[in-house]
Amino acid sequence: MTTTIPNISEFYDEEYRDTIATVDKNGKRIWLHPKKPKGSFHNKRIIATIIFLAIFFSVPFIKIGGQPLLMMNIFERKFVIFGQPFFPQDFVLFGIGMITFFVFIILFTVVYGRFWCGWACPQTVFLEMIFRKIEYWIEGDARQQQKLDSGPWTSEKIRKKTLKHFIYIVFSVIIAHFTMAYIIGIEETINIVTISPAYHWSGFIGILVFTGLFYFVFTRLREQVCIAICPYGRLQGVLMGRSTMAIMYDFVRGEPRGKLSKTPEKSTVQKHGDCIDCALCVQVCPTGIDIRNGTQLECVNCTACIDACDEVMIKIDKPKGLIKYASQESIEKRTPFKMSPRAYAYSIVLLLLVGVEAFLLMSRTMVETTIMRVPGQMYQEQPNGVISNLYNVQFVNKTSEPIDLVLKVADNKGVIRLQGSKIHVPMQGRADAVFFLDMPRNKVTDIKTPLKIEVYNGQVLVETVKTNFLGPAE
Repeated sequence: MTTTIPNISEFYDEEYRDTIATVDKNGKRIWLHPKKPKGSFHNKRIIATIIFLAIFFSVPFIKIGGQPLLMMNIFERKFVIFGQPFFPQDFVLFGIGMITFFVFIILFTVVYGRFWCGWACPQTVFLEMIFRKIEYWIEGDARQQQKLDSGPWTSEKIRKKTLKHFIYIVFSVIIAHFTMAYIIGIEETINIVTISPAYHWSGFIGILVFTGLFYFVFTRLREQVCIAICPYGRLQGVLMGRSTMAIMYDFVRGEPRGKLSKTPEKSTVQKHGDCIDCALCVQVCPTGIDIRNGTQLECVNCTACIDACDEVMIKIDKPKGLIKYASQESIEKRTPFKMSPRAYAYSIVLLLLVGVEAFLLMSRTMVETTIMRVPGQMYQEQPNGVISNLYNVQFVNKTSEPIDLVLKVADNKGVIRLQGSKIHVPMQGRADAVFFLDMPRNKVTDIKTPLKIEVYNGQVLVETVKTNFLGPAE
């Protein structure tokens, strides 16, 4: 006897894909009031939130070799990752790192879907685990919030709304300051906070803008960020496939739906799946979708529907997992979840990119030297039979200490006459210099003679730079 596995399309039409739950037929926004989530998965998300917040609020204070652990100063084009400063000269290295990061995102999404969105995305963590928690604490659960919003402006409503938004502003200010710390550094952020705004108008305005932005996102935009704005959410539709892990409704087990009957006789006559159509999975969803319709772009994998459904299954003496982490393919074939060939292919590409990035990081010099002949200058013939070339040189110090550098010609093929006392490069700064390079006439055998200039920090060779020496042909 063979069992026919139903297809989810047998039970639903596809109209739900043409609309979103937060917009009505007239194009007006529908404000969501999701039911307060609870359950084992939610408890795990609370632990994940505590870990996330601990990392988020501690990273700006962590230093490695005097450098911040992470700083992305887009204004000054200065980036520090794991204590390593990156400058415009490191564009190739930084670019390969970004490619590696994006390939990782692709791989992760192909295999695990929007797991990141539900567990570690700052938007979800702050909105669902902080701002909505404040809302539940002050205004109550979903029905109480709906009643409060639709009711008149009584003294109680004014008090609750004022308190809620005041706390929202406080949290928005805190998040804004730490966001600035990730951009300009914690020391500069503290400096902006502790002195008059007149001395730091740009920083003060930046904090105000970030505060207003976060307040607007978490009070007005809310789930619209995940539904319509976030590019990663839109990318999900391209990357996810039938073998991708996501929160899935087990339609094979749950369909056809049927209301739970209190009469045992009717239960034996009316056969239906385990889903009793209680709609609790819809009521707790922060984006307002019905997970039973199948995979949807609006789903952020927050697990609220899993907890709600498991609670119902326990009450009606059915096994948990009607809604669970699975793939479309595993549900249809009733097989365990496993990685697809495409995921393995992405893994190979990712490993290659990581290898290239590691090699470039290991071979990266902490002093970047650029040597160029002065434009428009020919060689000069000196009275003592020496040929001279004039060069400009620029140094970039990527370390956290100032250094003094010395230039030498490799293999003693020439002599460098520096125009100035010495080459001093400040920490994470630049320095320019001009020098003459002298070579005996008998060693100049071609119009262009390749040379190597060695850069020393004390007795340590930090870099070797190739250049050409211009002279008369024999």
